[in-house]
Amino acid sequence: MIPPADATPATPETPATPPPAAGERLPWTAVPAALRTAVEEALGGRVAEAVTQRGGFSPGVAARLRLADGRRAFVKAVGPHLNPDSPDIHRSEATIAAALPAHAPTPAFLGSFDRDGWVVLLFEDVDGAPPAQPWIRAELDRVLDAVDDLARSLTPAPVHAPSAEFRFADEFRGWRLLADAHRRGEDDLTGLDPWAARHLPQLAAREPAWPAAVHGTTLAHADLRADNLLLTPDRVVVVDWPWACTAAPCFDLLLLLPSVRMQGGPPCEPLFAAHPLARDADPDAVTTALIAWAGFLVWNGRQPPPPGLPTLRAFQTAQGTAALEWLKTRTL
Repeated sequence: MIPPADATPATPETPATPPPAAGERLPWTAVPAALRTAVEEALGGRVAEAVTQRGGFSPGVAARLRLADGRRAFVKAVGPHLNPDSPDIHRSEATIAAALPAHAPTPAFLGSFDRDGWVVLLFEDVDGAPPAQPWIRAELDRVLDAVDDLARSLTPAPVHAPSAEFRFADEFRGWRLLADAHRRGEDDLTGLDPWAARHLPQLAAREPAWPAAVHGTTLAHADLRADNLLLTPDRVVVVDWPWACTAAPCFDLLLLLPSVRMQGGPPCEPLFAAHPLARDADPDAVTTALIAWAGFLVWNGRQPPPPGLPTLRAFQTAQGTAALEWLKTRTL
């Protein structure tokens, strides 16, 4: 049994300004000419303007396109030179995007190309913007309502997707990796939260129970953050679905809240407890899943940055701090 933290309960002060979600962006002209021609043929018009979008972690091209006739589209494209894993991530997103039902709150998928190591995805251009940072309560309430609607509209999962247990089998073992590295003398735990350092053996021991804790039939986005959301006047649009999987209905909510906290939002536990998706969630399962999520963030935040994603580790570290703040309020 791990007791709650010895310190006073989490306070609602805004955390320090977090690092941005930013991958290395390329201009539209970096896409090979033959693929740019294929995109224009698919869209039925010449690209007159391409405006690079800076937010989000995927490296490569992310641009809003304006065609010569005024129509618009959004393009994502990556080759293997920025990050060797990114083309496969784009391929996964293409598969999921093509299968999502029309009622899902996502941009319409317009097609994809996979040639010579490059993967190009085309979407409807959504006339919206990410939530303000730090979070504004009215926008946060809209997003929390949308998370509820998303889970209910995608249960049971309307498309085939791997289970969360399969999708994250190699990822949600951060506490065990950290404990092993510490035993081998490869990590002296410098910079680790003192509470987490004291309870590292117990966290590592409980972590393996996470697959049963997150099991479910809901299609989860599994990567909800402000930079994957677009607010329009009448809807919340969820973008970037490469990690979609089947999971418990509250899985997306649980993964989202630490990023909300790190970006100036309220503490996680009151938000979670008040949310409709928490009502039927088993408290022990939630805590176990949170242990796994916090371990993933803390462990990865201590690793070198992957190619093309210079701010990812700092972002994960800040998320991990918020996840640990939440974890300390629960009885483990």
